[in-house]
Amino acid sequence: MTIMPSKSSSTIARPKRPPPVLICGKCLSRIDGGKKLKQALKAELKQRAVAHGGKRAKLVTTGCLGICPKRAVVTASAATLGRGEYVLMEDRKDVADAMAALMPEEEA
Repeated sequence: MTIMPSKSSSTIARPKRPPPVLICGKCLSRIDGGKKLKQALKAELKQRAVAHGGKRAKLVTTGCLGICPKRAVVTASAATLGRGEYVLMEDRKDVADAMAALMPEEEA
């Protein structure tokens, strides 16, 4: 982690890993197969890290993100939040498509 002193009293830290991927814990508990969906997303993050030769983005389980879709899980990353978007996944088949939106190639 690189810590950059700034002119103000706050300190800015720039981690050497990609920004985290957020996943709603409430949505995970409400759908069938939520645990397997989380495991599949984590495995995909690991595969991308190996393919790009870097560190894996952390998968962070959050509280409710406030969207609450039926039969889907809300996920987000720095890339999607910057565009004001969230990615909805219904099952493990959606992980590859979701990763394209969550971690665009230019950021990975």
